[in-house]
Amino acid sequence: MSRITLTKPDDWHIHLRDGAMLNRTVNDVAAWANRAVVMPNLTPPVKTLDDATAYRERIMSAFTGSSNFEPLMTLYLTDSTTPAIIEEAAKSPFVCGVKLYPAGATTNSAAGVTGLESLKPTLAAMEACGLPLLVHGEVTDHDIDIFDREAVFIERILAPLVDEFPKLRVILEHITTKDSVDFVESARNGVAATITPQHLLFDRNDMLVGGIRPHLFCLPILKRNLHKEALRAAAISGNPKFFLGTDSAPHTLETKESACGCAGCYTAHAALPFYAEVFDEEGALDKLEGFASHFGPDFYGKARNSEQVTLVKEDNPSPLSLSFGESTVAPLRAGETLSWRLESTE
Repeated sequence: MSRITLTKPDDWHIHLRDGAMLNRTVNDVAAWANRAVVMPNLTPPVKTLDDATAYRERIMSAFTGSSNFEPLMTLYLTDSTTPAIIEEAAKSPFVCGVKLYPAGATTNSAAGVTGLESLKPTLAAMEACGLPLLVHGEVTDHDIDIFDREAVFIERILAPLVDEFPKLRVILEHITTKDSVDFVESARNGVAATITPQHLLFDRNDMLVGGIRPHLFCLPILKRNLHKEALRAAAISGNPKFFLGTDSAPHTLETKESACGCAGCYTAHAALPFYAEVFDEEGALDKLEGFASHFGPDFYGKARNSEQVTLVKEDNPSPLSLSFGESTVAPLRAGETLSWRLESTE
């Protein structure tokens, strides 16, 4: 198959950042996605409905496209998030969830949660209001190896939480391990996961063998090949618990190529070609539409999009860098030739 037309997808997990970066990030994702679930880890974080409303206005001011684009906003869960904050946010048509970052887990997560015990009334309010919990699934204990943080989080925190709040919808974001695949597959209804292009395309050897490649460094970190293969199997399985979420996250060249480089891969400019390459390699292009366009809106209770996008299998040179105002970002697979390209949206 050298050409495929899909229902227009959505991105159920993305970092748009703020300020001058919005001019690029918003329009890159809007070129192929009708909706995008926007992460709240700004500085300061998006903690209330008022914060989310103001951020959404900045996003829409940066949007220059002619097609529809709908940013779906999230609140940043902190130790001081109250049930009243949740109840107010749940009444908004554009707030779709609350994001759990364990404190110190990733970029701008210093304000994250230090423990869930005191937040049980808040989680109960989310359950009652039908507001999903979006989870960065890693523990941050210093005695836990970075490659084990996701598996330990599931065992210690996520599995008990899912049992204690049986009607709370939970999305385990950007999963990276077979442990996560197995957990989500066997979990109760209302538990799902997003999968990024980088975790389907690469494993930790790609990042570390022959020299450190900082533009492949993301969190959760790339794992062994056996985990990548489990993610691929989940993505192409047709299981509606797994769907598209890029976790696209721009960092400038200076902050990536440094003594203490930032975690994140920028993929919004070519996300669909990345995913199409994976599904093509697996002989499963017929499964791409479900993963990219159907299962996410179904889980979130949204209507599927009516528009379409077309992908063509042909050489697609990837730029060495992208301009973000006065800054420069090296996208994922910079300077390489991709095997698919986005032809059109209708």
